[in-house]
Amino acid sequence: MLQIQQIPVLNDNYIYLLHDAESGETAVVDPALAQPVLDTLKQNDWNLTYILNTHHHADHVGGNLTLKQQTNCQIIGSENDQHRIPGIDKKANEGDTLQLGTYTIQVISCTGHTTGHIAFYIPAANALFCGDTLFAMGCGRLFEGTAEQMQQSLNKFSALPLDTKIYCAHEYTAANAKFALSVEPENKDLLATIERVKHLRANKQATVPTTLAQELATNPFLRTNNPEIQKTLAMQGASELAIFTELRERKNRF
Repeated sequence: MLQIQQIPVLNDNYIYLLHDAESGETAVVDPALAQPVLDTLKQNDWNLTYILNTHHHADHVGGNLTLKQQTNCQIIGSENDQHRIPGIDKKANEGDTLQLGTYTIQVISCTGHTTGHIAFYIPAANALFCGDTLFAMGCGRLFEGTAEQMQQSLNKFSALPLDTKIYCAHEYTAANAKFALSVEPENKDLLATIERVKHLRANKQATVPTTLAQELATNPFLRTNNPEIQKTLAMQGASELAIFTELRERKNRF
């Protein structure tokens, strides 16, 4: 079994440690800071093999160089972002596969938030590490890419098995839920999820990972064909891209 350990850092970031007990190999996804990773490795008596970077932002790569120096790990990131990933050793592209011990990791290009964003999908663990592309009930801001690119990226994720666990990189769920409710106030799945999120946050618990099934039922950015959302936006019959673009612009102002 792949062991996945979530490390909360900064205000709302999540770093993920992945450990294959059979081989002893360990990877870290998006280490914003080095010390919490080093501390957790020590507690578990694990040795770091790889850093997997989804994109170049400082709160995802800030620990790269210290971790590489202290553990001699390999850093893997997008070929399109190689000039912006500190210490990169191996360049990854859409369709590439990586091995973490007995687990195969598929690389998915998911531009939109940045032009070199990638995600790491592990079919045998039902796990998607998607950085800042997909969030619980939300999606990333379009800092470098277009709405069309982001929607295409989310469509790739939507085609994965419904029980896929979505390990996003931030605890944005409560804020995203408020926006989702503003565009689809009668969604019963959404209302139930919001109550669960309130309970989790009141107890200082994480709301992620979420699942693809959960997101397809509650995330407005994956529900652009939904009649209630289209009615709320007064965009009945508009293209899904037009609706997605409007949703993203409204979320920016929300």
